[in-house]
Amino acid sequence: MAMLPVKHLIVVVTIIAGFLQTVDSAATCGYQSCNAVQEGMINVHLVPHTHDDVGWLKTVDQYFYGDKSDIQRAGVQYILDAVIAELQKDPTRRFIYVEVAFFARWWRQQTDITRHAVKALVNNGQLEFILGGWCMNDEASTHYNAIIDQHTLGFEFLRQNFGDCGRPRVAWQIDPFGHSREQASLFAQMGFDGLFFGRLDYQDKDERIRKKSMEMLWRGSPTNLKNISDLFTGVLYNGYGPPNGFCFDLLCDDEPMMDDDRMHGYNVPKKVEMFVNASKEWADAYASNHVLMPMGFDFNYQNANAWYKNIDKLMKYVNKQSNRTSVNVLYSTPSCYLSSLNKAPVRWPTKKDDFFPYAHRPHSFWTGYFTSRPALKDYVRRTNNFLQVTKQMDAIAALHDTDNSTYEIQILKEAMGVAQHHDAVSGTEKQPVAYDYAQRLARGVMECQKVVNDAYGKLLPLDSAYTPPGQQFCNLLNISICGVTENYKYFTLAVYNPLGYDVTSWIRIPVLGRVYQVKGPDNNDVPSQVVPVSKETKRIPERQGSRLQYELIFRASAPALGFSVYFISKSNKARVKLAQTTSKRLVRNNEGHDTVVKNEFVSLKFDGTTGHLKSMRNLDSDIEIGLQQGFYHYTGHTGNNTKSDLQASGAYVFRPNITKTFKAKQMKKSYIREGRVVQEVYQTFAPWITQVIRLYEGEKYAEFEWTVGPIPISDGAGKEVVSQFLTSLDTKEAFYTDANGREILKRRRNARDTWDLDQTEPVAGNFYPVNSRIFIRDEELGIQFSVLTDRSQGGSSIVDGGIQLMVHRRLLHDDGLGVGEPLNETGIDNKGLVVRGKHYVYLGGIEESSAFHRKMALRLYMAPSLSFMPNVTKYSIWTKQFQTQWSGMTKNLPDNVHLLTLEQWGGPGVVPSSSQPYIIRLEHTFETGEHSLLSKDVTVNLANLFTTFNVTSMTELTLGANMVLSDLHRLQWNTTDTREESTQDGSTDSEVSDVGSMDVKLKPMQIRTYQVQLQDRK
Repeated sequence: MAMLPVKHLIVVVTIIAGFLQTVDSAATCGYQSCNAVQEGMINVHLVPHTHDDVGWLKTVDQYFYGDKSDIQRAGVQYILDAVIAELQKDPTRRFIYVEVAFFARWWRQQTDITRHAVKALVNNGQLEFILGGWCMNDEASTHYNAIIDQHTLGFEFLRQNFGDCGRPRVAWQIDPFGHSREQASLFAQMGFDGLFFGRLDYQDKDERIRKKSMEMLWRGSPTNLKNISDLFTGVLYNGYGPPNGFCFDLLCDDEPMMDDDRMHGYNVPKKVEMFVNASKEWADAYASNHVLMPMGFDFNYQNANAWYKNIDKLMKYVNKQSNRTSVNVLYSTPSCYLSSLNKAPVRWPTKKDDFFPYAHRPHSFWTGYFTSRPALKDYVRRTNNFLQVTKQMDAIAALHDTDNSTYEIQILKEAMGVAQHHDAVSGTEKQPVAYDYAQRLARGVMECQKVVNDAYGKLLPLDSAYTPPGQQFCNLLNISICGVTENYKYFTLAVYNPLGYDVTSWIRIPVLGRVYQVKGPDNNDVPSQVVPVSKETKRIPERQGSRLQYELIFRASAPALGFSVYFISKSNKARVKLAQTTSKRLVRNNEGHDTVVKNEFVSLKFDGTTGHLKSMRNLDSDIEIGLQQGFYHYTGHTGNNTKSDLQASGAYVFRPNITKTFKAKQMKKSYIREGRVVQEVYQTFAPWITQVIRLYEGEKYAEFEWTVGPIPISDGAGKEVVSQFLTSLDTKEAFYTDANGREILKRRRNARDTWDLDQTEPVAGNFYPVNSRIFIRDEELGIQFSVLTDRSQGGSSIVDGGIQLMVHRRLLHDDGLGVGEPLNETGIDNKGLVVRGKHYVYLGGIEESSAFHRKMALRLYMAPSLSFMPNVTKYSIWTKQFQTQWSGMTKNLPDNVHLLTLEQWGGPGVVPSSSQPYIIRLEHTFETGEHSLLSKDVTVNLANLFTTFNVTSMTELTLGANMVLSDLHRLQWNTTDTREESTQDGSTDSEVSDVGSMDVKLKPMQIRTYQVQLQDRK
C-alpha cells in the first residue's frame, strides 16, 4: 500500500501516543467500573474466567506453550491472546485473571502496543486481576512465610505494571482442597475485601444451602487479631464451573446458542428456560438477590470468541424475558459481585473454624495429600529456609544489581512461588511434573548460593583488601553426603543464623575418619562426637559410591542475623579420639530389664523385652507419662471410583482398608550408642522402617529421625505409613494442630464445630493438616505432649492419648480425581522412594510447652545455613584477615518477636532516587493467653537495630507490601454476631505507627510490614 509522508506519519504517531497516554491515566477500575444491576430482580453475575494450574498433568512450561496436547489440550498463551482481542470488541465484557506466574511470562513477550492495550482494559475494569499471587496456593501443606512471599511476588509485578488498578481486591481460591483459617487471616491482612472458593465438604455444603449460609464473615483470627483478620467469604454453588449445559468452550460438549429460528437446531427457548431455572436454583441457596456464576473452567478461553459470542446471546435472550422471569444477567467480576453484596440489606453469619478436612462424598476424604510426596514437601520447606537466608544476606551485605543478586534471587522466588501451587507442594501432580518442580527449586538454590557467596565476600573480610575463600555447599547432608568433607582433611564451616536472636544448633556433617578436631570462633575446642553412618543410611540408593562412613556431631552457636566460623580438621590426637568415642549396648537384654537413656532434661525408658519405648519423663518439671511409639501402615483401599463405596486411596484421598489402630509387635533390633554429646537409640521395625531416637546434651526434646522405604508392594497392596505415639494422658477426644505454621486450632474427633458430622471414615475423616506441630493435652493434669514436624504431614488423634502422623505413602491405584496415575514414587533405582525425616517430641506443662513449640517451630523452619571453605589457613592467619563471628544486629529481638522478612525491595511508598528501600516484616510469635509473659504486647525500635545500616524512615504497608496501610479502607459488613462490629480497616489508630516514630508495637500474632529507608553505617 502507499506510504504516508514522514510528516503525516509523525502526526499519526503523536496522536496514538497521546491516546495511549490518556488511556493509561484515565482509570475507572475497581468498584466504580461495575456494570449496572437491576433492583428487585435476581442479578446473575456472569464471571468469565479460566483456571490455569501452574503445573499439574503437564509442567508449567508445557501448559504455557500448549505442549503435550496428548495429555491435556491446554495452552495459556493462547488464552491470553484470545481474551484480550475479545475484550476490545465490547466495553461491557469482563474477564478475570489469577495466576501471575503465567501472566508475567506472557507479558514479557508482548509488544508495547499490546501492553498499552492491556493497560487500557485493566484501567476501565474489563480485565481484572483477582487473587494476584504467583499461583493459587495450596492451603494445607503451605507455610505462612511462603504464602506471604508468593503473594508479595505477584502483587509487586502487578503494582509495577498496572498501578492501583492492578491491585487485587478479592481472593479467588476456587480449586484448593480444603481451606485454612490462617489463609483467610493472611488475606485480610493483605487488604482483600473478600474471598471466594469452590470446594467444601459435601455435608457442610448441604447444610449451608439449606440455611442460605453459603456466604459469611470468616473470623480469621477471632482471639488474637479480631476484626483486622475478618474476611467476607463466599462458597461457589457449582465448584468453579457454569451450570450444566452452559459451557461454551471448545473443550466442552454443551450445545451452543443456536438463535436462527430458520434452522432446525434453533434452541433459544430451551436454553433460556434451562438458564433461568438454574439461576433460580442457585439463588435459592444464597441470602441476597445476587448470584455469582463462573463462566469458565480449567484452561478455558483458548478460543475466547466461542465463549463471548455465546454469552452475549445468552444475556440478550434472557434479559429480553426479564420482566417475566425476574432474572437479570450481566457481565461481572468477583469484586463487582462483592460490592453488590456489601450494599445488600443482609446480616451475614460468621464462622470461626476452618474448612478441613474436605470430602466430596462419603468415604472420599481428601486427607492423603497432606502427606503425598513427602520428599518434595521437605525440599520445599528447606528451600524456603534458604530463600530467607539469601534475602537477608543480600540485604545486610547491601549487594547491588552489579552483583546480579536481584536476578539470582528472583529465580528462586519464582520457583518457590510456583511450588506453592495447589498441585505442587500438595503432591497431587504427575510424576514428571514433580521432578520439574524440584528441578526449578534446585536451579534457584544454585543461583542463590552465588548470592550467599557474594555476601560472605563482603561480610567476612576485616578489610576490603582481603578476599575470602569461596563458599561451597553440601545439599545432601540429609543422607550424609558432602563433597568438601569427602575430599578435604581441613575445612571451615560457616554457620549463618537467620533468626533475630542468638541460637545454638546441632551440626551433623559426614566425614571420612573416626577422629576430628573442632575449633570454635574463639579458637577453643568444641566438644564433639563421631558416630558411624548407619547401615540404614548406607542403603539409600542416592548414597551409592560415597566414601563417607562417619558423622561428626557438635553444637554450634551463631549470633542474631549473623554467622560463626568453625575450624575442623582430621586429627590423630589420642585425647580427641577418647572424647569422641561412643559405646554400644543393646536395649533388649537377656534379663528383660528396662533400659533408660537420658540427658539433663529428658529421660526415656525402653522395654527390656520388646525394645519399644515405654515412658518419657521431663526431669526439669518432674512430669512422667507412659509413652509407646511405633510405625504402622494402613492398606490403601482399592476400587474403580465409580461410587463412594468403591473410592480408592490415591494422591488426594486417604481411604484405608482397615480403620482400626494396629498393635505394636516386638522390635526386630534395638541398640544404643552413647557418647559425649548425644545418646542415640537405633530401632529396626522392618527392613524398610528404621528410626534413631536422640537426646542431645542440654536439649529439652527428643529427636525421632525416621527412615521409611522402599515401601514394599510385592503383595499387591499400597501402603500408608504412620508414626504413632500412644500416651497415658486423658485427652477427651481433643487434639490441636497448627494452621500453616501460625495459630493453633482445637480439633475434636468425629466432630465439626458448625455442623453435625455423619462420619463415614473413622481414620481418614479425622486427619488434619499438620504444617509444623500437633499436640494433645490432659487438662486436669496440666500436661501437654507435643510433636513438631520438619515438613507438612497429615496427623490426627485416633484414640485418646494418641497422635498419628503419616510420614510416607505408596499406592497402586488412582483415586479418580484427575491426576490419572497412582501415587507410586519409585526413586532413583525404581525400587521405591526412601524418605527420611524428623519429629521433635516434647513433654511438659501447658504454658512451658507453648513456649517450647513456638520457639522450636521457628528454629526448624529458619534453621542455620551451612557452607564450607576447604583448605583454609590456620586460625592465627585467618583472624588477621577475616571475621570468625559477626552479627547483623546490635541486639537480640525479644523472645516473642520474629524478623519474618528482611530484603531489598521496592514498594508503593515514596522512594528517593538515591536510596534503595528495604522491606522489613516483624511478627509477634505468641497467641493471646498462651503464655503469662510472652503473650504480652511488645515494642521493637528499628532505629539502631542493624549493624550495617540505620533505618531513617519507615512507611507501614499492607501484609502483601503493595499498598500503604493508611490508604487501605476495606468494606465493612453487618453480621448476625453479638460481637460489637467495628471497622475492618487495616488503618485504625492502634495499627498505624506514629509518623516519625521508629517503634513497632506488636500484639499477639500480629505481623507488621514496613518499607524502610536506610543510611549506611560508617
